[in-house]
Amino acid sequence: MIDEGGAPVVPSNGRGAVLVLLAFFVFSATDAIVKIMADTIPAPQVTFLITVAALVLLLGHAIATGRIHRLVPRQPSLAFWRAFLLAVDTLLIHYAFAKLPLAEAYLIAFLTPILVAMLGFVFLGERLSRIGWAGVLVGFAGVVVALKPGVAPLNLGHLAAFASAVFFALSLILLRRAKMAETDAALVASLLIVMTPVALAVAAVATDMVPLDLPGYGLSLAGGALMLGGHALLVRAFRVGEASVVAPFQYSQIIWGCLYGVLLFATPVEPHTVLGAAIIILSGWLVLRGSSERLGA
Repeated sequence: MIDEGGAPVVPSNGRGAVLVLLAFFVFSATDAIVKIMADTIPAPQVTFLITVAALVLLLGHAIATGRIHRLVPRQPSLAFWRAFLLAVDTLLIHYAFAKLPLAEAYLIAFLTPILVAMLGFVFLGERLSRIGWAGVLVGFAGVVVALKPGVAPLNLGHLAAFASAVFFALSLILLRRAKMAETDAALVASLLIVMTPVALAVAAVATDMVPLDLPGYGLSLAGGALMLGGHALLVRAFRVGEASVVAPFQYSQIIWGCLYGVLLFATPVEPHTVLGAAIIILSGWLVLRGSSERLGA
């Protein structure tokens, strides 16, 4: 397998796990900035501002380094459909957040790793060992413990959250199928190019735009840089490691979210959150152990 720069790429589930852990650490930082900005700016406008900032930073870097050609996908249909799936995923999960308690929406959305394991077997021929499957299910149990969701009456929000998980899982499967000849930059650029008009349309329809002050521009730029870095790490993680092995590390977002809550918002850490985090850490170990035993068999 050859990388976009011509160097050989050695598949590694361990390296993929480290990269995806970093990706969700960065994504959680982006969410923290969104939360800060949403105190004074409508959330849809925040999403648009951060997406635009990420796209501008990517274009600026490509122009400055003379690598603008790397932003053009060699598999435009695959890049477009992945971007479209992620755009729909974003709209659905935002709708779910509006209709459900956050804990319940997150819980349903975190079905993604289980769906990826199933879809990875069907479309990619990836087969988790029994220990790997145990790790995926234990991780979901950890999410349940950490979030301690209530039971809201079934409504369209539940359907939207589940559909969001399906669309995100499909986007990760497409990402895994992307050939190494496709640059990481092209995959990230196609996502941002599709997301920008979608985010603008939602912001324009959902609420009136408000003017930005200097701190608002600074936070938008920081959020865009983090979004860009998170997606770059996510793309690389799923191209290095197997989708069914890398996906369960999405559960780590509960841990990162708790960390940012303590540092930035003085959110107290509940005992059930600590217990859930410990279970999630155990699940990651089981998934990696299961993959190493299967590859060594």
